[in-house]
Amino acid sequence: MKFTLAQLKKNAYNKPFSFSGEVDVSELESMNNDIRKIDPVQVQGICNMQGEQFFFTFTITGQMILPCARTLVDVPYPFEINAKEIFSSSAYIDEEYDTEIHPIHGEVLDLMPFIKENILLEVPYRVFAEELDPNGLIQEGNDWEVLSEKPKEVKIDPRFKKLESLFKDTEKEK
Repeated sequence: MKFTLAQLKKNAYNKPFSFSGEVDVSELESMNNDIRKIDPVQVQGICNMQGEQFFFTFTITGQMILPCARTLVDVPYPFEINAKEIFSSSAYIDEEYDTEIHPIHGEVLDLMPFIKENILLEVPYRVFAEELDPNGLIQEGNDWEVLSEKPKEVKIDPRFKKLESLFKDTEKEK
């Protein structure tokens, strides 16, 4: 989602400039995060211009697939993110002190890095699958397996089998 400065100045000078579109952010799947799959997201918003500053208010809507915190099965997670970003075409902006205003380098404003950043900030810490399917659960892996809670029968060493009769006799005496 790219806009030229000329396009923004022309369309957002007197009234808000509205935009919408579908954006492919599948690059987020290959990053080091929990997103297993993400569909193209819908972006809708407006841009207002004031002096040399451009105020973008937009909504990102989509769905991502995340792993369940208990079972690691895929969990669809729909999201709707409301974002606000401020850009400036001024050459006098100080990036070090004013981190809320993003400078525009060149003649093109690319909104994609800010869309991706807002999506990454919205990824929840953990999600849970609503219904657990016992057949879909992972039962074993590399050097581990799920154990049942059934008590195991205690097998007595055959050498001590005769001693068991002694314990039975003492119980009868009590």
